[in-house]
Amino acid sequence: MENYLPQVLVSLVSLGMALAFLSADRESRTSQAMAVFLASMGISIEVNIVIGLGLNVPAQYTGWFAIPETVAMIAVLEWILRVRRTVPSRDLDTSFGDRVLRVGQAVAVLYSGLSVAFPVERSQYFLGAMNSPGAFANAYFWLFMSVVLFVQLCGFFAILLLLRRRPDMPERIRILAISAAIPFFVAAFILPLEVNGIVMIAGLMVFLLGAVQYHVMQGERGAFMSRFLSPQVAQIVRERGLKQAMQQNNLEITVVCCDIRGFTPYAQSHPSQIVIRVLREYYEAVGKVVAEFGGTIKDFAGDGILILYGAPLPIDDYGRKALAMARGIRDAGRVVTRQWSDEKQALGLGVGVASGFVTVGIIGAGARFEYTAVGPAVNLASRLCEKARDGEILVDQRTVELAGETGLESRDPLAVKGFGEPVPLFALQTA
Repeated sequence: MENYLPQVLVSLVSLGMALAFLSADRESRTSQAMAVFLASMGISIEVNIVIGLGLNVPAQYTGWFAIPETVAMIAVLEWILRVRRTVPSRDLDTSFGDRVLRVGQAVAVLYSGLSVAFPVERSQYFLGAMNSPGAFANAYFWLFMSVVLFVQLCGFFAILLLLRRRPDMPERIRILAISAAIPFFVAAFILPLEVNGIVMIAGLMVFLLGAVQYHVMQGERGAFMSRFLSPQVAQIVRERGLKQAMQQNNLEITVVCCDIRGFTPYAQSHPSQIVIRVLREYYEAVGKVVAEFGGTIKDFAGDGILILYGAPLPIDDYGRKALAMARGIRDAGRVVTRQWSDEKQALGLGVGVASGFVTVGIIGAGARFEYTAVGPAVNLASRLCEKARDGEILVDQRTVELAGETGLESRDPLAVKGFGEPVPLFALQTA
C-alpha cells in the first residue's frame, strides 16, 4: 500500500474538493456537476490503482473500473454545459455548442463499453502506456486514446464557443482554469505510476487556483453591490434562509420617498460626468442617513430614492423614527443640491412620507432577486414627494398619528389616484 501513497493522497484531495464544492453551494447545478467530476476522479484512482493494482485484481475483471472515469468525463462536460447556460448568449446561437457537449458525453459512455469488452488490452496497452514498450504502436492504445481525446476536444470546442460570448473576467478565469487542468488529467492515463499522482495534483491545483480566484472576485462584487442593497435584506436571508425570506408578509410600515427638484433640466444642461457625480454624492449622503436610522433602500431610480422603514425587520416606533430619518435625508440631501447648484440651474430636494399596510417580500427568478413592497402607502409617499417643494417634507395623516408629531402645517387634502377621497396632508417646513 505504501507504493500507492501518492495516489491515495490525490484521491483524498479530489474527494475533499468535491465535498467543498457541494457544501459551499449545494443548490447550484454547476457546483453539483463539479462535485461529481472530482468525486468520480477520486474514486477512479482508488479502484484502478489502490484496489486494482494493490490487490492484484486480474486484468479481465478490471474493465468495470472504467465506470468512474466515464462518469468523470461526463460530469466535466456537464459542468461546461451548465457554465455556458449562466453566460448571456449575446444573440448567438448556443445550441450547436450544447449539442457538441452531449455528443462528447455519449462518446464517453463508449469508453466504458470498450473497457468492459477489452479489459486486458486497456490495462496492458492504455493505462500507464509509457511504461509499456510498443504501446503507442498498438491499435488498442489508439482505440482508447481516441475516445478520451475526442471527449477532451468536445469540451475545448464548447469552451471556445463560450469565449466568443465574451464572458466577464471571473467566468473567463474559471473556464480557462478547467481548460488548463484537463490536459493534466488526460496525461495521467498514460503516465507511469511514479509520476501520474504528481501530474494529477498539478491539474487539481491549476483548477483550484482558478476556482478560488473566481470566488474571490465574485465575493468582491458582492461586497461592492452590498453598498447599494439593504443590509437588512441580507440579514434576513442569512438568518432565515432565502425560501423563508421570500415568503410574503402584510405589515404596516412607513415609506419615505425623496427626489431632486430641477434635476431633469440640470441633466440636460450639464455634461453627463457632472450629473453622475451629483447622483453619486446624493446617493451616498442619503444612504448614510438611511443606514444610521436602520431603513431599507428599496429603489434608486434616477434622482428618486424609495426607502422602507419597518421592513424587512420590524422597528419599534417606526412612524416617529421614520419622520426623524426624513428630516436627516432632507438636510443631507440639500447640502449636496446646494453644492452643485449654479447659475444655469438651481437644485433642491423634496421628501414625501406615508404609512400604511403593505405586502413585502423577495421576488425574482434565476440569478436576480429584489426585495419589494406593494401597497397604497408606497404610491402615496411617491405622490407626496412629487408635490413637495425644495426643503419640504409632506406627511400623510397616518404618519402624524404614529409619530405623535405636533406643530405640522396642515395643507389642503390631496387627490391621489387609487384613493376614494382626497388625502389629508401635513407639511414639515425646513428651518
